[in-house]
Amino acid sequence: MTVTAASGVDKLALLAGTFGGLASDELTELAGLTKVGRYPAGHVLCQEDAHEDIFYILASGEAVITKQISDAEGERVLRRVGVGDYVGEMALIQNAPRAATVRTVSECTVLEIGKQDFEAMLSRSPRLAISIIRTTLSRMRVNDQMAIGDLQRTNRVLAQLDRNKLEFIQVAAHELRTPLTVMKGYLNVIKSDERLPAGGLLAEALAGLSRGTERLQEVVNAMLDVARIDADMAAGPRFAVVPVPLKSMVNDLVRRLESDAEGRQLRIDIEHARDTPALNADPTLIQKALYQVLINAIKYTPDGGRILVRTRPVQLDRGVPGAEISVRDTGIGLAPEHQELIFEKFYQVGSVDLHSSHKTMFRGGGPGLGLAIARGAVRAHGGRIWVESLGHDEANCPGSTFYLHLPVDPPHVRA
Repeated sequence: MTVTAASGVDKLALLAGTFGGLASDELTELAGLTKVGRYPAGHVLCQEDAHEDIFYILASGEAVITKQISDAEGERVLRRVGVGDYVGEMALIQNAPRAATVRTVSECTVLEIGKQDFEAMLSRSPRLAISIIRTTLSRMRVNDQMAIGDLQRTNRVLAQLDRNKLEFIQVAAHELRTPLTVMKGYLNVIKSDERLPAGGLLAEALAGLSRGTERLQEVVNAMLDVARIDADMAAGPRFAVVPVPLKSMVNDLVRRLESDAEGRQLRIDIEHARDTPALNADPTLIQKALYQVLINAIKYTPDGGRILVRTRPVQLDRGVPGAEISVRDTGIGLAPEHQELIFEKFYQVGSVDLHSSHKTMFRGGGPGLGLAIARGAVRAHGGRIWVESLGHDEANCPGSTFYLHLPVDPPHVRA
């Protein structure tokens, strides 16, 4: 039996070719549920994100399936479809909006099935359901392969950009170091001149220049630190492992920062668990990591707030003995979308219009390298660093807690 519409479409032949394995009565029933539509080139059969109720089978012509990636990138072509292909089934099965747009690229003739008839046919014909599932799974595999390919290309581009950024940091830091050394040398010569009057505008200007060069020196050192840590991580960590009395290191760092904290009426408390272990580690790297986390806590805690530093023993993955350092503040908190990104090089939270280069001023900025250094130092020891916060709120100040987990004995490092 042949079911042919007035338009000349042999429905049974088309459906038999599209859904292999259906019995003749199933094909006949399905053909009876379809109607023929004809559309010009450029017509949208399915609109992405729209709730629509039609399932289409192409009888002639060609269509293209696209998906909107972003406003900047526009639409991406997923695939082209022709005679015997069908579109629009996923939205009907899932009772969801269209996942992509289907647009004709030539004049097309299609068989159309409404949602209710489509669902009724699926419930009565397991073979039709299985055929559609097979085709859908095959399309999903193809889409997955495309997505994986895109991710691989993107990762290669990002890796190259990261290498370029690292090279820029190294070059810029070395270029800045030479004139900075000259500036500091001349400043020391001028300050040591006995003819320099005590007090007065000149002494104040020299003090300001000294503070500026010291701050610039810190930025240059941070650039060199992050470049060195990144390079070491790429080649395999290289540092000298010695016993590090963790509790003493924490106490010394807090004492170093007390004057900065007192200037803003911040209170830094320390709580050590009695059995906090010493670490076998690079003391310089561990000190840099903790210093950067403490500076971050000071910057984002309003005047009069509190910072609590705790240490305690922990078990890391696979039962590896380790130590935890936590730094909890009563600051403005951190939104969830920033909690991973703040450890990336040069990442800044908030508007750069509010940027201040002061090291410990409230919300004072910087080059965005401190937490990247902390993460690199912790990872070099086989540890982990992360932050937890209920969110960003400058009125209620929910605070943030940074956690550093470090193994007592780091994994193998190069000598």
